[in-house]
Amino acid sequence: MSFLRRHRAATPAGPDFDVLAMDPGDWPGNLGAGLLPAPDGSCQGVFLRYDLFGGRGPAMIIGNLPEGSPARDLADGEVPFEVAQLLDALENDEDVEVNGVEDCPVMQGDNLLIVRKIKLSESRISCVQFDRSDNVLVTIASWDRPITDDLYALLKPLPAELFQQG
Repeated sequence: MSFLRRHRAATPAGPDFDVLAMDPGDWPGNLGAGLLPAPDGSCQGVFLRYDLFGGRGPAMIIGNLPEGSPARDLADGEVPFEVAQLLDALENDEDVEVNGVEDCPVMQGDNLLIVRKIKLSESRISCVQFDRSDNVLVTIASWDRPITDDLYALLKPLPAELFQQG
């Protein structure tokens, strides 16, 4: 898949991997982005917040966590980082746990993508995960909206310029 590639810039401006997300120009709402820095300055992940609710909180968070990112290490029943970020952004302090995981095959053009649907104790949150070919874990957490197979066709790498500090 063309969007499953790694790049190395001569001068790193942010993450050292492509951030898989929906182009902000294609999304009606506000986009926010955050980097997870490690103590050594390397990027341990990127998460993007898409706000469709007019400033009342994000509708969706998409995380990209490379191999070795501490945000990928979860205890049994612990929700993914992106779900915790979504709950925090919505100021929802309810205890949410993982109730189960189901693997679902999804066709992406000519490629097969194995998507893990994460079932949560909070039914208003939809959450899915899949691994990119470069071992980056992509997690999508959505509030009050189901995640359908059509969403995966909208995902593509965001340009590195979005992460440059000016």
